[in-house]
Amino acid sequence: MLLTIVFALVGLAVGFGGNTVLTKKRIGSAQAQADKEISKATKEADKIVADARNEANKITQDAKHDEQIRRKEYREIESRLLKREEAIDSKLDSLDKRSENLRRSETELEKLKDEIREIRGKQQEKLEKVAKLSKAEAAEKLMQMTERDIKGDLSGLIAKMQNDAKETAEEQAGAIIVEAMERMASEVTAERTVTAVKLLDEEMKGRIIGKEGRNIQALQRATGVDIMVDDTPGFVVLSSFDPIRREIARQSMEMLMKDGRIHPGRIEEVVEKAQKVVQKEVIRAGEDAAREVGVIGIPREVLQLLGELKFRTSYGQNVLKHSTEMAHIAGIIAEQVGADVKTAKYAALVHDLGKALTHKMEGKHHHISGEMLRKYGAPEAVALAAEQHHDDVEATTTEALIVRVVDAISASRPGARNISAENFVERMKDLENVANSFDGIDKAYAISAGREVRVFVRPHHVDDLTAIKLARDIATKIESTMQYPGTIKVNVIRETRAVEFAK
Repeated sequence: MLLTIVFALVGLAVGFGGNTVLTKKRIGSAQAQADKEISKATKEADKIVADARNEANKITQDAKHDEQIRRKEYREIESRLLKREEAIDSKLDSLDKRSENLRRSETELEKLKDEIREIRGKQQEKLEKVAKLSKAEAAEKLMQMTERDIKGDLSGLIAKMQNDAKETAEEQAGAIIVEAMERMASEVTAERTVTAVKLLDEEMKGRIIGKEGRNIQALQRATGVDIMVDDTPGFVVLSSFDPIRREIARQSMEMLMKDGRIHPGRIEEVVEKAQKVVQKEVIRAGEDAAREVGVIGIPREVLQLLGELKFRTSYGQNVLKHSTEMAHIAGIIAEQVGADVKTAKYAALVHDLGKALTHKMEGKHHHISGEMLRKYGAPEAVALAAEQHHDDVEATTTEALIVRVVDAISASRPGARNISAENFVERMKDLENVANSFDGIDKAYAISAGREVRVFVRPHHVDDLTAIKLARDIATKIESTMQYPGTIKVNVIRETRAVEFAK
């Protein structure tokens, strides 16, 4: 028992000692690890501090460098300002000297003028003593003698020259225009913009429509044309904004009726064939027109657009016939007045080229004509004359004036356009009513066959700036509410008169 207790005590002592040694060993290892981590952290901190110091030094150096550059720039600016100031001071000194010299010169001139006046006065006194007449009496007598001698001759000469010039100008202009119109007389136009195709029989209507409308729908899709079957007995009416499409639809309809086979598949084949036929016809029409008037070297793209005018009408007048007629007349007038015949003919032939594109492009047709001619390589003189054939663009060449004149001649000859007198009068009234609808208007007159509106305003209600705005407003309202060919000039007139009587 005693040994057991002793062994137990010895075991406890040995265990406690071993535990103490192990604990001290662990503490020593942890301390070493902690010292190692502290050392590592210290090194990293030193490195961060060093990097921060280096970065701060670099920023400081950059700032000093920038400051030096700015100071250098400031010094250069200051130097330039000082030089300019010195130059300005020098110029001011020079101006002061010149001003002083001018003042001296003015003083000397005044002295010379006084001396001259004195000398002239003395000479005048001597002349009056010799002639026994005062200055006013001598001048009046001289004027009376001169007036009596030349008044009659001068008045007669002026009147004769004015009459001769007026008669000669009117006779020459009238002779040129009449000769041109006599040498070129085309047929009376009676074309319409709606195309009607005659049916072989009433049964053909049903075949054109097809089962559940398949055939007519296929035809409308292929041609882009509205087809009206039941509106007119014995006819099919074709309606489209594009005359080329309308012609393709007409030829397709005639081919289908002759062939007798009308179904969607056949319709597509026939329409494609008609498109090729019309394309050839368009090119041939352009070439024939150019050959007829004797103009060569026209680009193919221009001939294409020119040929399309064969299917366009303006107030019932075929545009291509109108253009060829104009080209003939323009050539005759150009030859008479000494202008370039080829340019005048070329420009007259293609002046309405834009009408083939007005449904595809925005803008007035003569502006489009000039743009297309320049685009496809036509001569600039031709493009300019075509662009300037209406009044909204000033004519800058003789050829442009010729094209403008022959355009009016071709459009205004009897039978050229299907415009009734009632429609003409109504349009003139509409123009005047549009102008009179604005405030401050005294009177409004439509003149020059509706190509100009002259508006007289009340000067106390409308000032100059308002008159400018009023002209634009009237033109805008005319554009938005009326249909008319060409252009209309709006001329706003503001007149103030001051009248007084001497009693």
